[in-house]
Amino acid sequence: MASAPSLPLFYNGLEPLSSEAHANYKVRPQDTAPFLVGQHAIPVTVDEFPLVQRFMPIVFSVGEQPIPLALMGLNEGVNVFVSDEGRLTETNFYVPAYVRRYPYMLARLRPEAEELSLCFDPTSPTIGAFDEGDALFENGQPSELTKNILSFNESFEQAGARTQNFMTELTEMGLLMDGEVSIQPDGADQPFVYRGFQMVNEEKLVDLRGDQLRKMSQSGMLPLLYAHLFSLSLMRDIFARQAQLGKMPQPQPQPQLQPVG
Repeated sequence: MASAPSLPLFYNGLEPLSSEAHANYKVRPQDTAPFLVGQHAIPVTVDEFPLVQRFMPIVFSVGEQPIPLALMGLNEGVNVFVSDEGRLTETNFYVPAYVRRYPYMLARLRPEAEELSLCFDPTSPTIGAFDEGDALFENGQPSELTKNILSFNESFEQAGARTQNFMTELTEMGLLMDGEVSIQPDGADQPFVYRGFQMVNEEKLVDLRGDQLRKMSQSGMLPLLYAHLFSLSLMRDIFARQAQLGKMPQPQPQPQLQPVG
C-alpha cells in the first residue's frame, strides 16, 4: 500500500470544500495562530520579498528544489514574533501569505486532475458547523467570504508559480551557495554558527556579464536578489530577540583542523 503524500507545513489534513457537505459551515475569527508557535521558517513568494526583507531574513532551503524561507527564528522550535499562545508580539509586522492562507489551500483532488479545488484543514478550530460566524455558503452558493478566500488562494498559486520560475533560473545560473552565519555575543566563549540554508553568492552575482545583469534587472530579478542579501543583516536582530527571550541553544565549538601525516 502506497503511503499518503506528506502534507504541507501547518496542515494536518485536507478536505475539499463542498456546498453539500459544508452547507452550514461558518468561519469564526481568531486573534491567535497556535499553529505558528515554534515555527522558525516560513515559505514566502518572490512577490513578498520587498515587504518580508524589512522584518525577517530571507534565505533558501537546501536540497535539489530550494524554496525561499522567511526566518522567524534562527533555531528550530523558536519563533520570536509569536507568543506561546500564538499571538503576534508586533503591531507593525508583515505576516507572510503562506500563514494567512491557512487553513485553506488549492489542491488537486486526484493526481491526474488538471483543476485545483479549494480545500481546508478540517482540524482547524476556525471553520466548522458553528452557530456564530460568517457563512461559507448562502442558498447553496459560495458566499462573498468564500469567493474572497478562493481569489486569495488563486493569487497565492500564481505567486507560487512565479517563485518556482525564479528559483529555477537562480539554480541554473549557479548563484546559490551554502550559507553560514557566525555570531559571537559579548562574553561568549564560542560563537553561535548557523548553517543548513542557502544564500546568493554575491561574488558570482557581481561577476556576471553585463548582458546577464541587464536582463535580470529588466525582469525584476536583480532587485529581489538584493532584497534577500540586505535582509541577511536581520539575522543578528533575530539572534538578539532569541537571547532576550531566553531561547538560545548552547554554542557549538568550531571544528578543529586535523593534523596531516
